[in-house]
Amino acid sequence: MNAEQRIAVVTGAGSGIGKAVALALAGAGWSVALAGRRPEALEATAREAGAASSLCVRTDVTDPGEVNALFAAVHERFGRLDLLFNNAGTFGPRSVPVEDIAYEDWRAVVDVNLTGAFLCAQAAYRRMKEQDPQGGRIINNGSISAHAPRPHSIAYTATKHAMTGLTKSLSLDGRPYRIACGQIDIGNAATEMTERMRTGILQAGGDVMVEPVMAASDVARTVLHMAELPLEANVQFTTVMATTMPYVGRG
Repeated sequence: MNAEQRIAVVTGAGSGIGKAVALALAGAGWSVALAGRRPEALEATAREAGAASSLCVRTDVTDPGEVNALFAAVHERFGRLDLLFNNAGTFGPRSVPVEDIAYEDWRAVVDVNLTGAFLCAQAAYRRMKEQDPQGGRIINNGSISAHAPRPHSIAYTATKHAMTGLTKSLSLDGRPYRIACGQIDIGNAATEMTERMRTGILQAGGDVMVEPVMAASDVARTVLHMAELPLEANVQFTTVMATTMPYVGRG
């Protein structure tokens, strides 16, 4: 396929990793559908990406109707789908111990991070299976928390472990239809979600420490590499992290 035929959906595209990935894809010639809850943020991303090749669709990924409307709009505008970057997510309440987490807060994290990712993957899978030529790629935004949690992060961590299972199942079930699925686990990219890491964040031993971060654009380059592989090749799992963050070893 040439650049004009490559169509991507990026969820959570109004800020952070999603915005960085959308800009990287657009810069490489992709047409990008930008999904998220804040229309003004999506439009700002579209202006930077080049509005002619962008489509903004306000989408709550926890709502099946809105997710279906997103992929219908993509089909109507572009006629096919080559990539879903399943990025929308939330950390949930900060610094709340297990015994104090409200049911509503737990459900809110599960609904966005897991159910929302499933709904988007399901809708993308359907389009990729039915289109001609058949196939496409789904890249799920996991987290280093899928391997090593932070204190007081049980809802976020549980959903990111579940994301790994979602990735493996999609990868297996997509084989007959040329649908590839991989996962990128990200550690300490400089976004709104990681702002507190630059002022001090609780560590496993109970102390508070400022942690190093990396540019979101460094993550975006890795996603772009994964996206542009032929469907006969797949990066199943990869980790991109700030080099000196306390993850490997004892920190």
